[in-house]
Amino acid sequence: MNQLFFSPDIRNGLAKLDEEESRHLLTVLRRQVGDRIWLTDGMGIFYETEIVETGKKHAQVRVIAQHPDPVPVHPGLHLAIAPTKNADRLEWLCEKATELGIREITPLLCQRSERTHLRTDRLQKILVSAMKQSLRAHLPVLHEPTRFSTFIQKVNSPQRFIPWCADDPLPHLSQSMQPNQDATILIGPEGDFSPEEVATALQNGFKQVSLGPTRLRTETAGLLAVVAFNLANASSIPPGKLD
Repeated sequence: MNQLFFSPDIRNGLAKLDEEESRHLLTVLRRQVGDRIWLTDGMGIFYETEIVETGKKHAQVRVIAQHPDPVPVHPGLHLAIAPTKNADRLEWLCEKATELGIREITPLLCQRSERTHLRTDRLQKILVSAMKQSLRAHLPVLHEPTRFSTFIQKVNSPQRFIPWCADDPLPHLSQSMQPNQDATILIGPEGDFSPEEVATALQNGFKQVSLGPTRLRTETAGLLAVVAFNLANASSIPPGKLD
């Protein structure tokens, strides 16, 4: 498999591709009725399909076989990250986090956030594109932007971390995580979390940690958190490939 398509609309063994996916399939790749393609609905299943109908703005395929994604997203990481001042930096982070297999992303609105409005529709398209590019069958859940005070009270992950720039030394995130357990990691805005937010997180079961001795951009800190989580669970991720 070197090309993957996406459709959330799979019913009774048939799947419809939207206009953009259909254009790429029919106009760019010049596929025709009878050709076979790989498809996912973003829910952890790869579908081997055959094109059965085409039109100017649509294509329909028939499911031939189903294959579960050999690379699971369990345990899963929920990254709650403050939107960056430059929107493209958050978009970059969402793309890379998807490629690395994150389960959930929540834009976190903090006291010091410089951006509070996001184009979640654009972010969603970026997640879909990154999922297809990396040949994954799991589409991360993108939540609506949420206030820190609201989000912090709803977290139920067994592992909860808040990296921040404390005056006193803190244990590094990579040394604090236990394998095979879901985790939620908070990443603050360019001005860091406020002392009140840190205190609230600690009161709600979060552990304060460090991401190292250097000051990182928000998106860099987010990517480091994803990589650290993956490394902590590397032994639980089996190799997988679909030809």
